[in-house]
Amino acid sequence: MSSKIYEDAVRQTWRHTEGSSAGKQVLQRELVRYATLASSSHNTQCWKFALDDRHISILPDLSRRCPAVDPDDHHLFVSLGCAAENLVQAGQVNGMMGDVEFDPAAGGAVRITLEPTRPLSSPLFQAIPHRQCSRVAYDGRPLSNEDLKQLEQAGCGQGVSVLLLTEKNRIETVIEYVVQGNTAQIQDPSFVEELKAWIRFSDDEAVRYGDGLFSRPMGNPAVPRWLGNMLLNVFLTPKKENDKCVKNIRSSAGLAVFVSKADDKRHWVEAGRCYERFAL
Repeated sequence: MSSKIYEDAVRQTWRHTEGSSAGKQVLQRELVRYATLASSSHNTQCWKFALDDRHISILPDLSRRCPAVDPDDHHLFVSLGCAAENLVQAGQVNGMMGDVEFDPAAGGAVRITLEPTRPLSSPLFQAIPHRQCSRVAYDGRPLSNEDLKQLEQAGCGQGVSVLLLTEKNRIETVIEYVVQGNTAQIQDPSFVEELKAWIRFSDDEAVRYGDGLFSRPMGNPAVPRWLGNMLLNVFLTPKKENDKCVKNIRSSAGLAVFVSKADDKRHWVEAGRCYERFAL
């Protein structure tokens, strides 16, 4: 049966519903909209969707690649996994159980088979519209053992596990690697130009494009693009960026490191699903 590709999923606000009684096609598009609220590298929203009677496939949108920061498309396929997890969580509360498969023969598509089931309440679904990534300082309050246990369970999957680091000495070790990697990136002109292309410096840009990295959640004011580019050239230095990253990490309750048994697309997708559950 033929599939319809939605090359540009709607990037606007939408209603947050549970247990919708709408028709199958409308419901599938509702699930796709929830999928597009997932995390993605640089918020590129690097996915396309294909729908048929029993399946929703999530395909990589290679026009939204980030070759400087993600030359092997690792982040891209992790992003597909994040979208798949949102779709599964949204499906459950709408009476559709989703079984996720990775299909390397279809260009690395993620295929979700949907089967009718009893609607299930899901706190993860309720969190989808509220999840966000913000590069800001945290309050430093430690998490309880019960919170850490729930996060660890959410962040594990098939061939993927999560390491939760809360001890200061282990966090400091990771900081050393972050500083080294960050310094290498900022000294790479291609990385900086790619980053600029995905930053939405003003409120108008953020609304018009509906993707990318908005200045405000990164702790910066909203400014016109010409001024934003100028300020970025001045303030994006290894020292300034490293100082900010180190401050943010040290103010957090800990670090989560996702580890897969194999370094391939299938496991990258699974790591994305695990991260998205963790984030929700």
